[in-house]
Amino acid sequence: MVKFKSMLTTLALTAAVASASLTFASLAEAADVTVQMLNKGPTGLMTFSPTFVKIAPGDTVHFVATDKGHNVESIDGMLPEGAQAFAGKLNEGLDVKFDKEGVYGFRCKPHYGMGMVGLVEVGKPGNEDAAKAVQQPGAAKKAFAKLFEQLDAQAAAQ
Repeated sequence: MVKFKSMLTTLALTAAVASASLTFASLAEAADVTVQMLNKGPTGLMTFSPTFVKIAPGDTVHFVATDKGHNVESIDGMLPEGAQAFAGKLNEGLDVKFDKEGVYGFRCKPHYGMGMVGLVEVGKPGNEDAAKAVQQPGAAKKAFAKLFEQLDAQAAAQ
């Protein structure tokens, strides 16, 4: 009887460890990416770094207000169908979990016309044409042209 109880305890413990391992493995699959909001960065003045991020569905992007005077928000028309729009407050970071596949355009509202924009590709982009069709002001138009070239180059390489 004691041996039987010991076997049951061992089996229960093994099952608990296996269950915990599966839980941690599924948590480990989601990735976190950091995007900084900067006055000066690798691509110039008033920029996000990086400006282009490729992630999987379920991943989270941490937008960090490294320098003051910036925010991050999604751009109307540059979201996959059914995706949730997002908007952070000035001088504050924002964590966004991306669940829907597609292309997401984002901007810093005060510096949008200066080209402070970026692009997140989640899984396979299905809304790329719609996102490209959105009218952009000032330097944002040129910045998005470069970002979509990067997106197209990546798609061609796959």
